[in-house]
Amino acid sequence: MRASGILMHITSLPSRYGIGTLGREAYRFVDFLERAGQTYWQILPIGPTGYGDSPYASASTFAGNPYFIDLEELLEDGLLDASDLDDGLFGNDPEKVDFGAIYVNRRPLLRKAADRFVSRIRSEEASPAEEGAAPERRFTARAYRTFVAENAEWLGDYALFAALKDRFGGVSWQDWPEPYKNRRSAETESFALEHAAEIERTKAIQFFFFAEWNRLKAYANGKNIRIIGDIPIYVALDSADVWANPNDFLLDERYAPKSVAGVPPDAFTDDGQLWGNPLYDWNAMKKNGYRWWIRRVSFATTVYDTVRIDHFRGFEAYWVVPTTEKTARNGRWVKGPGYDLFRAIREELGDRPIIAEDLGVLTPGVYQLLRRVGYPGMKIMEFAFSPDPTFESDYLPYRIPKNSVAYIGTHDNETALGWLGNTDPETRAFAVEYMHLTEEEGYHWGFIRTLLACPADTVILQMQDLIALGNEARMNFPSKAEGNWQWRIRPECLNDWLADIVRRKTEVYKRLNPRLLPPKEEERNAPGADA
Repeated sequence: MRASGILMHITSLPSRYGIGTLGREAYRFVDFLERAGQTYWQILPIGPTGYGDSPYASASTFAGNPYFIDLEELLEDGLLDASDLDDGLFGNDPEKVDFGAIYVNRRPLLRKAADRFVSRIRSEEASPAEEGAAPERRFTARAYRTFVAENAEWLGDYALFAALKDRFGGVSWQDWPEPYKNRRSAETESFALEHAAEIERTKAIQFFFFAEWNRLKAYANGKNIRIIGDIPIYVALDSADVWANPNDFLLDERYAPKSVAGVPPDAFTDDGQLWGNPLYDWNAMKKNGYRWWIRRVSFATTVYDTVRIDHFRGFEAYWVVPTTEKTARNGRWVKGPGYDLFRAIREELGDRPIIAEDLGVLTPGVYQLLRRVGYPGMKIMEFAFSPDPTFESDYLPYRIPKNSVAYIGTHDNETALGWLGNTDPETRAFAVEYMHLTEEEGYHWGFIRTLLACPADTVILQMQDLIALGNEARMNFPSKAEGNWQWRIRPECLNDWLADIVRRKTEVYKRLNPRLLPPKEEERNAPGADA
């Protein structure tokens, strides 16, 4: 099925409260997608962010980002007061997230709401109201208890990790006192008992997130709009995942990484990218049946409709950098688990909808793995336009295979107009000629038209390109430590005029959401069709 969608992270949605949330503007964006004829909404990872605000460096691969909780829902449910929602607390720039203000001012409100919620449900459970007498609420004791039970595999570890992190001033768990580095030490277990209230507060905040998330996802799915989520191949060293499962990672006896992840020099940087994530102990994971990865994929493909796995080539071979290095230049390739991991996942979970982010340095082994797993790969049109007549890029639109997801650029790339303005004159001239770009049509629409026409089953457009923004709206500059992940869209940009233009182009290139297509003749003539 030919289809299309839009990439825009939740943080980029409009909001009165400094950052996009799972509230009314998210529902309005789903309505925009429906009117525009789209089938997919692609987002970035939704986990809690830390230093640098990167969604790819989360304290948990399972938890949700509390910043996305809609404060107005908490207000309507009696968990916050109107006086709590002072717009100025969260940043005043409608086009940029102020993560500093969000960190300082949202956390106390969410803790206040969680404490009220826990107090309320304990009171209700102690003195149950007569049937029909209790007020209707979005967040109920029964739903909370179900959530805690269904997510017990990760929720308790994450909530305990968060409480310990607060206790030790927010420093990385590698810098905690020795006994608490061990998830299963007697001291850690005693701390859990002594700080049960703080741990339950974190569980309640996670409940708020997933209750709101599930309602939004159900709303989107009801319009046949599918959410493409994103999981990084690696997890952050300072995370509940590594702390609670150290045997799945290559750590020494003091829980320090033996070596770290990155990628070699590439088009983004001459020194490569030194990510610093701990590496998996694939031998240990194989012995336990890849249990952690199976849990991760099972969870992700439940939370999302489709999952994009970032840096897929790392499953075939991954770049290993000594911990003493300051750049990723002096690393080496090491063989990954290959198809064995995905065989285990399929045997346990069956086929799951996965997109393989297969960008970077690709080898015959990577191509072979992609063929075996059968997942669609990714094609980036900005990489296509070499003016060298002897070189045919795999990213040229006519060469893009059907079983792929095609983009002008992703969150790691320039916008279409930013790329066009920054590329060299020869490449620009070739791109203009190839795509028949004209000022009259609008250069960005020429990019979009070319992408929609390509053979890929699925194409994803960045929201910034649909509203003709340059690199001032770029989401991420790889290897740049600050200033990323901040772009937000103005609410007036999500309008019916734009949606109708996008829908018409989507129709022309046969990518319209099938829910919006008229019934086929045989369906119209089927018995009972007029009922």
